[in-house]
Amino acid sequence: MSTVNRLNKTQVKAAVRKAIEHSADELIKLARDVYEHPEPGFTEERTAQVVAKALTAAGVNPETGIAITGMKGVRDFGGDGPTVGIIGELDAVKAPGHPAADMTSGAAHACGHHSQLGAMVGAAIGLGIPEVAESLSGRAAFIATPAEEFIDVEMRWGLREAGHLGFLSGKQEMIRLGTFDDVDMAMMIHTSSSKAQRRFIVGGTSNAHVVHYVRFLGKAAHAGGAPHQGVNALQAAMLALSSINTQRETFEAENQTRVHGIITRGGVATNAVPAEVVYEGRVRGRTMEAVDKVSARIEDCYRAGALAMGADLEIVAIPGYLPLENNPDMARVFSANVTAEFGADSLMVQADDVNAGGSTDMGDLSQIMPALHPYVAAADGAGHGIDYVIADYRRAVVDSAVSMALTVVDLLSDGASEARGIIDFHEPALTRQSYVDSQTTRLRKISYHGE
Repeated sequence: MSTVNRLNKTQVKAAVRKAIEHSADELIKLARDVYEHPEPGFTEERTAQVVAKALTAAGVNPETGIAITGMKGVRDFGGDGPTVGIIGELDAVKAPGHPAADMTSGAAHACGHHSQLGAMVGAAIGLGIPEVAESLSGRAAFIATPAEEFIDVEMRWGLREAGHLGFLSGKQEMIRLGTFDDVDMAMMIHTSSSKAQRRFIVGGTSNAHVVHYVRFLGKAAHAGGAPHQGVNALQAAMLALSSINTQRETFEAENQTRVHGIITRGGVATNAVPAEVVYEGRVRGRTMEAVDKVSARIEDCYRAGALAMGADLEIVAIPGYLPLENNPDMARVFSANVTAEFGADSLMVQADDVNAGGSTDMGDLSQIMPALHPYVAAADGAGHGIDYVIADYRRAVVDSAVSMALTVVDLLSDGASEARGIIDFHEPALTRQSYVDSQTTRLRKISYHGE
């Protein structure tokens, strides 16, 4: 028989809050430590070690090495009930010139993922006190996911070709591996830098996208002595990019289409005709239908550039992310906790169709289960820019941890009636298997001979 006195929900929340507040300095220290050691996707080895150690200290012993650097730890509250996932992202983006950028990789936490990890660990601490286990039914899963930023495509494609990956982002791969099979709903909080926003922002959506890994293949020759004997792959790529730019006026505004990319390899010497040029591109849009329509047109632009120069072409169209769908009932529970904790003026509720234009693999998860992806306005600067920093660590880490932990209390109290109702009412767009099948089918390799 338990010796812990059962508390009512208000008392449980107070105990959870107190536990997180007691650990506030350590949580912020953890986030700052990760900030000072940024690592890009699927290389977050040090970050993973730091987070695993912190989760273990919080009483959650995570399984590590999932999708290379990801991890998952489960706290069982006892009784029959669903599992709520709390997610933090491990990776940094590339932002050379950022004051905290790694000198070798150029990686920097210019998207605030480091604060998510502190918040996730904080929620684990808050939900680890005995009063919680006595009062809740079900489980909480603490999941650190790698590689949300869809960058370094050539490196990731190499990992796939070597058999180390199936899909090229962290949550995508963890879905494929079955990490989320026993998770019934999930949430995370991302930082934001908009001064127009209140403490927390809930609602809105994100763009879907597809990733293009493109190789223009020409023929090397002396650029001064015999350029006519070569086939200039760089010119082929430039013509392709010019063709893409001519398409922009045809993009339908309501689809919020974005087409952008970088040349990662543009030749090896100025006195040699470039024989290989590598382009990593992205096509975004509100729906997969819109993305597919524009993507097909962009692939024609690649062919046009190759044809004009007589170059060969290799395209890999890689399935990117799906649109984010915030579950309205999870948003309701989260919002009630935010306003109760921080006041009615602490929350901004966005319409479901508000879209800032970015993409997230949390969108993929939201297509197979109830999910929530709010924002916390705690940063300064432009996201992915060299001036992006967390301005308020307490808000980004501690307030986020409290908000998520208290939301879990509401979801899993009273026999987990709130969570059960949300799950029963929710109609996912995809099952886990249909998602995996769709993403697998969507991957295409295309070869084209430009002569």
